[in-house]
Amino acid sequence: MTPRQARCPITYDEISGPARYSEAGLSKLSPRLENLRDFPFSAEEQRMEAEARSSKMSIQGVQPKLSAVLNVASSTFELTDSFGRYIMKPQVERFRNLPENEDLSMRLARLAGIEVPLHGLVYSKDGSMTYFIKRFDRYSQKQKYHVEDFAQLSGESRETKYKSSMEEVAKVIESFCTFPVIEKLKLFRLTLFSFLIGNEDMHLKNFSIIMRGEKVQLAPAYDLVNSTIAMTSPKEEMALPIRGKKSGLTKGVLVEYFGMERLGIERNVLTSVVNELRGSIPAFQKLIAISFLPDELRKKYSVLVDERAGVLF
Repeated sequence: MTPRQARCPITYDEISGPARYSEAGLSKLSPRLENLRDFPFSAEEQRMEAEARSSKMSIQGVQPKLSAVLNVASSTFELTDSFGRYIMKPQVERFRNLPENEDLSMRLARLAGIEVPLHGLVYSKDGSMTYFIKRFDRYSQKQKYHVEDFAQLSGESRETKYKSSMEEVAKVIESFCTFPVIEKLKLFRLTLFSFLIGNEDMHLKNFSIIMRGEKVQLAPAYDLVNSTIAMTSPKEEMALPIRGKKSGLTKGVLVEYFGMERLGIERNVLTSVVNELRGSIPAFQKLIAISFLPDELRKKYSVLVDERAGVLF
């Protein structure tokens, strides 16, 4: 296996020599970027900054988050309290290698046909890795798309974001999206994917709608993490129940009931999505094998995907 330090943390491309990022990786951030310096904060300093700035930011949550801009002239990310274009997530003490976990999970989502924003990993000054994701709600320096998460749309709060069900998530789509048939198919794919990778934390605040022009649709996916391998003793498979179940989910519940009966997706379309995901498993495993997770967590991730694929397929 190619050593992880010999790969670009933005593209996973192999690199050689002293470079830490590939040209393609730097170009994804900016075609004018020729180098990227280490993020000038240690993981601990980032957590402290996130706590100090939390009252000024609109991206609060359990995981520490920082708002940043890319300064191409200085070849580095810089923190900002307003008009940030990127969200930075450092290492956390409670869960091991969460940035590497989220980055891998988001890459797998793209392989599964799910829309995700630009994201990747950067080295911080203490050698730790920080996850970055480009904000999908910004389209210019000071202009934003209108975005609302499903907790807001359901009349729930951060404290009650688990007080719902996947059936209620579908109802929000039917109530607010311009073309609900299309968006429910996206929801179905995302639900199967979350089950496959052990993402048991898809609560109401991890779903959003975005208005682009006159079209209201599901926002790109975000906060996708294999929480099953991150937690010590996970007890559930989904954050929000499907047919009253959060664990012991089966193909009958996920596909036959949720996909066909509740979402109203035609059988041939359901079969196509299921077959696409089944066909993606070998590519999933290749990506897991070259990810920046430590060996132990890569093995756990790989085993879990195979186990869940056995249930679903």
